[in-house]
Amino acid sequence: MSTINVAIVGAGGISLQNHLPGLALCPDVRLHALCDANPATLEAGRVQTGAPVVSTRWEEIVERDDVHAVIIATPNFLHPAIAIAAVRNGKHVLCEKPLALDAATARQMAEEADKAGVRHMTAFTYQFVPAMRYLRHLVARGDLGTPYHYRSCRLQDWGTRNLGWRQQRRLAGTGELGDMLSHRIDFAHHLMGPMRRLVANVMTRTPVRDGAPNDTDDWVAVLAEFKSGASGVLESSKLASGRNESWRSLDWVEINGSDATFEFTTGRWNELMQGRQGGPGLEKLEVPREFWVWPGSSRDPSVGDPLVSFRYDQAIEFINAIREERSCAVTLHDGARAQEVMDAAIHSAEIRAWVDLS
Repeated sequence: MSTINVAIVGAGGISLQNHLPGLALCPDVRLHALCDANPATLEAGRVQTGAPVVSTRWEEIVERDDVHAVIIATPNFLHPAIAIAAVRNGKHVLCEKPLALDAATARQMAEEADKAGVRHMTAFTYQFVPAMRYLRHLVARGDLGTPYHYRSCRLQDWGTRNLGWRQQRRLAGTGELGDMLSHRIDFAHHLMGPMRRLVANVMTRTPVRDGAPNDTDDWVAVLAEFKSGASGVLESSKLASGRNESWRSLDWVEINGSDATFEFTTGRWNELMQGRQGGPGLEKLEVPREFWVWPGSSRDPSVGDPLVSFRYDQAIEFINAIREERSCAVTLHDGARAQEVMDAAIHSAEIRAWVDLS
């Protein structure tokens, strides 16, 4: 196809801030349709984007012959129905995470996409941070040696403000676990391989947010064993007072192996810290320029805020995979694997015991 017509279902902030600028960098790509159940949100999105087709019903969008790809950025509980209908109608799908409210449904989404022969992607945006890409390269090259430990910590200060649907379990599934820790679970899979078992705990410290009930977790911690024999410690919180938000807050990963240690921080997009076995400590390791943008991306990392603009490469990878008729770098299967860990974490917290992973 010469021009790829994309539909976005869910016209909120994520779509307009992350997905839309990425699509704008792709040649011969057009935002053809926009959908949101809220008429006011839909109209604001139409004015901002100029999308020629708008609808409050996603069913109308995914059945259109003039739509080739669908980006799903709705409340989590809606992801599966939209994605499955889209792929059955031959549409390529990019879906926000978490994919579903449980792992079985997430696996079904991935299997349906495979069966339909379409390209599919989970929006694990942080995989496109240049420093994370370089870290994956170093691990794949063997620089870590035998993996020993993985640990991540994501601390933000969201206070007690109202989070809308994100603080309703029936709509979101989980809170901090699916919102932020899911990214770090995906990091762990790509850096250390699959987990064998885990024990976890979650807490809801804010049962009321700005006058509205909240029944989702705002803190989560996981202790894991990987199939490789490595250990894992993952923590994430919305209630780290004074830590700020987004890239201004702590988002840190450290991995230790027999030969080296590497440290990744989202706020330092073009550098890592490294230390060698028996060495004096961690030292700065600059990320080579060839990792600053995604292969095939025309994005200029000197334009705009590089701590925001790396996200645009996600849409570029999605579109390039469609054109090249290949698998996306991050697929719905990655989202399903993360969902399996999330399900196990919730189960572990409920029974207060270790849980084995398949």
